[in-house]
Amino acid sequence: MFGPLAALVLALATSASAFVPHHNAHHRRHNGIGKATYVPRSTSYKLAERYEGKNFFDGWDFFTGSDPTHGNVNFVDGDDASKLAYVQDDGTVVLAVDDFSDVAAGGNRNSIRITTKKSWERGLFIADIYAMPHGCGVWPAYWSLGNGKDWPNAGEIDIIEGVNLNSQNQITLHSGPGCLLDKAADALSNLLGTTCESSNGNNAGCAWQQKGNNTFGHLFNMQAGGVWAHTVESDAISVWFFDRDNIPADITNQQPDPSTWGTPDALFPNTQCDISSHFLAQSLIFDITLCGDWAGPAYSGSSCPGTCSQAIANASNFNLAKWMIGSVSVYQ
Repeated sequence: MFGPLAALVLALATSASAFVPHHNAHHRRHNGIGKATYVPRSTSYKLAERYEGKNFFDGWDFFTGSDPTHGNVNFVDGDDASKLAYVQDDGTVVLAVDDFSDVAAGGNRNSIRITTKKSWERGLFIADIYAMPHGCGVWPAYWSLGNGKDWPNAGEIDIIEGVNLNSQNQITLHSGPGCLLDKAADALSNLLGTTCESSNGNNAGCAWQQKGNNTFGHLFNMQAGGVWAHTVESDAISVWFFDRDNIPADITNQQPDPSTWGTPDALFPNTQCDISSHFLAQSLIFDITLCGDWAGPAYSGSSCPGTCSQAIANASNFNLAKWMIGSVSVYQ
């Protein structure tokens, strides 16, 4: 079980910032106010994969290519990764940014990006996360990706993403042409954009911003995190968030039934987007990048000192740039 001391240590930073847009991923019925709602399929999901504890990394590959979002990072593996990606004695998985080396302003720090060896066309995915990276210049994400060589046509689903001192998580889809988020979709979050189609010149994607200030960064860590669950099915992509004190018993018992979870935090129905053709088999990814295409431009408006390039040089800026993960489960 996650150590409360580690949760408090990782959370000892102030976090308060307005949302900054990302510049870079059953049955339906209508209620009386015109919102399109939907009921997920009932409990027929069976556990297919569970990544946790000492064997967690057996199911993941370390990505070592250049950061496609142009962050100030070197994604590492092997001996270079051993200090940044490890399993604690209590079974908690840690992914971190180098917070102990001297790096010049505007240089690159070692960091981690991992991808599941397997991919899934459809299913239910549940991530139990105790703490997430945050801080000035930090840009973490938990997401999934179709064939990366065919981005965005194979689809990208961003479940957790934010930058700097954000306190509200953003959930985003990136797709090829012909995919829109139905404005009538009923979800708990604030609608940010409806154009899922992305390209190198216009890749904000279609997105929801969660309302709670405990969904990203400092306050998320202060409550020892929580659980994100999302389904990818032919009729919708749906995302739910449960804080640590409100995780459904069926998730804890590994018998999840999304039909009992109520309105999702984010809903992307197939009414204006054919999910099956726009979101091909997805691999799960955790990463931490620095500055780059989003955290860099947003830095000056995030109550952060100096510039993002200058922040890179101060190793102590990244003491809280750590994922702390209990488990990731895949149900089919």
